[in-house]
Amino acid sequence: MSILVIGATGTIGSLVTQGLAEAGAEVKALVRQAGKRDFPAGVTEVVADLTDVVSLRAALSSVRTLFLLNAVTPDEVTQALITLNLAREAGIERIVYLSVIHADTFTHVPHFTGKHTVERMLESLDMPATILRPAYFMQNDLMVRQTIQDYSVYPMPIGSAGVSMIDTRDIADVAVAELLRRDKAPSALARVTLELVGPNALTGASVAKIWSAALGREIAYGGDDVVAFEGQLAAYGPGWLAYDMRLMMAAIQTFGMHAAEGTVERLEAIIGHPLRTYEDFVREATAGFVSQPH
Repeated sequence: MSILVIGATGTIGSLVTQGLAEAGAEVKALVRQAGKRDFPAGVTEVVADLTDVVSLRAALSSVRTLFLLNAVTPDEVTQALITLNLAREAGIERIVYLSVIHADTFTHVPHFTGKHTVERMLESLDMPATILRPAYFMQNDLMVRQTIQDYSVYPMPIGSAGVSMIDTRDIADVAVAELLRRDKAPSALARVTLELVGPNALTGASVAKIWSAALGREIAYGGDDVVAFEGQLAAYGPGWLAYDMRLMMAAIQTFGMHAAEGTVERLEAIIGHPLRTYEDFVREATAGFVSQPH
């Protein structure tokens, strides 16, 4: 029996797949088309689609443990609920689901409430699962690295309430640890929810200072204008997603993204190393272009 990774080609899913393979687990990676990317040795591709019940049922038929990561799409909830119903039908009792922090409180943000709906299903059906609730990914800021370099502005409108950003590698490390813990257990384990945060709460101004220190010049915070942020995103992608991200940023400005006291220590005990800092992330992100003209 094996561990099936759904979302295996994305940023976190690929790290989870690699981590499981390095740990010697029998890993299957769900893909929509075979051969589109390389996986680590020992990882088997399984071709299926989350809206194709026949292919998904076949993919789940010989699986012991499931990692479910749904992309943010208009039918995300449908995909997740179908997948989990089919997993239940297949008798899978070892599940790790990637949700989002404050899914139950950012109720007006579509992809947050979608993930909370999935959490409610896991709870109401008493499915043995670990629910991972990550905060804002540090790696989101790779999308604006060139903007920071070229215009000396940090443009993400995260505000001043404080966001405990987390490195995607730490998210993957927790996911791998939980998947292996459940997979190796002699029987199904109790459901648990883990909030995933980084070691420090950051603001727009403090993030700009970190970039300033790394680049050796002044980087300004671009401010809290979520309307302009939506417009910028809509120029490059679908309007529904740009609006969803605008609503998320507005909620972050109001409430921040914070975990309960003791969360950092709990996570570091699970992964066996200190959580990566935003300073670490920026040092890596700026390596190679610090001396370039602006």
